[in-house]
Amino acid sequence: MKKAKFSTLLICFASASLLTVAFALLPKMAPAQTSSVHLTMGNPSNAGTSNLNDYLLSKTQYATSHNCSKGTPNWVSWQLNSSWLGSAARQDDFRADFILPAGCYRVQSTSYQGSGFDRGHMTPSADRTNSAANNSATFLMTNFVPQSPDNNQGVWESLESYCRTLVSQGNELYIISGPLGTGGTGSAGFKSAIDSNRITVPSSVWKVIVVVAPGTGPSGVTTNTRVIAVNIPNTQGIRTAPWRNYRVTVDSIENATGYNFLSNVSTSVQSVIEARIDNL
Repeated sequence: MKKAKFSTLLICFASASLLTVAFALLPKMAPAQTSSVHLTMGNPSNAGTSNLNDYLLSKTQYATSHNCSKGTPNWVSWQLNSSWLGSAARQDDFRADFILPAGCYRVQSTSYQGSGFDRGHMTPSADRTNSAANNSATFLMTNFVPQSPDNNQGVWESLESYCRTLVSQGNELYIISGPLGTGGTGSAGFKSAIDSNRITVPSSVWKVIVVVAPGTGPSGVTTNTRVIAVNIPNTQGIRTAPWRNYRVTVDSIENATGYNFLSNVSTSVQSVIEARIDNL
């Protein structure tokens, strides 16, 4: 009997050891969503998954804080470097984002129809052309806000193109954009909301762009780092306006939104670059 008990103990010990080894060889659990490369410079509102009006969606292509009450993102954040650019075609597959939790209104591809406002990309389609799948992700309706046609197709698009020019010059960009306020003027006049009041129309759209050397991240941000911030009115009549006309400080956008941009950058550096208006 003693030998039998000893054998049983050996088997149990061996089994436990094998399980330990097996668990050690399993893939590590993915880090928390805030580890997203698109949140390299920080999570502006400390978004998570407990608040439906500050709900973090961390996608391969971008990260966004979604506001279920407004039917738009609070902000969208993304990395842009040469690895994201290629020759994939624009997919144009506008669709609802079914990753949103129960109780959150899912904006449909047709929700902007007849409103006089464009489905305005935050992360642009042209910033995700390295694959069809990545381009397709930019057409989820959680990546859009109602933008006036002159804003979206004119001055806003001009700034988007300029960002890709900076990438072609060897830079890496970290970009955050979003809506501000309530009430804009599209091709069908002024509106505060569309889609039976389920989608808030912003009064302006803002963007913060940090220009760094590839791979340097927050440690590459110094008091000499170029940071471009704009706040552009959501109205008609600005199609041909230079985007540089709307440059502001990062501090001013923080004050208007309540967000904390570049929180992963040292506070001493933040205090300098966030108070400065780009002049290049």
